[in-house]
Amino acid sequence: QVQLVESGGGLVQPGGSLRLSCAASGRSFSMFTMGWYRQAPGKQRELVATITSGGNTNYADSVKGRFTISRDNTKNTVYLQMNSLKPEDTAVYYCNVRHVVIRTDYWGQGTQVTVSS
Repeated sequence: QVQLVESGGGLVQPGGSLRLSCAASGRSFSMFTMGWYRQAPGKQRELVATITSGGNTNYADSVKGRFTISRDNTKNTVYLQMNSLKPEDTAVYYCNVRHVVIRTDYWGQGTQVTVSS
């Protein structure tokens, strides 16, 4: 049974930083892309960033230069370092793992990030 456990969300002032973590368990993730998505109130869930097991990354234009995704394959953990946070980054952030061939998705429970003064 695949489990994704997220941590690191919270309240931060504009311009501040947060680091999200997602620990995956239940199987090998060598054939999975790991990533983060977010959903703001009244909006659709959107991609934030993804990273392959080989370290190739992909970012939404809105977070390029501010967010950094990384992955520790020995711990099956993906991180999202978020700097220069803006109020529009406020959302529930979801961890995702997706099989690169059969496209099976697993999702975490979500962690709230609120950027406000």
